[in-house]
Amino acid sequence: MKSQRTSRNPAPPAPKPSAAELLEQIRLRAYELFEQRGRDEGHELDDWLQAEAEVMERAAKTSAA
Repeated sequence: MKSQRTSRNPAPPAPKPSAAELLEQIRLRAYELFEQRGRDEGHELDDWLQAEAEVMERAAKTSAA
């Protein structure tokens, strides 16, 4: 009798976030950074760039997993 091999199908990958979703995540994170600094104005670009880096890194890790 032939042995039956069962293969486990891995879960399908999570859908890749759209550009609009990524921008919203970046916007929310940048606002969090602004609030964490005590709403000190004048650091908008720094907040945005840090938020963008964090969100894009997280998205890359998710898509690589």
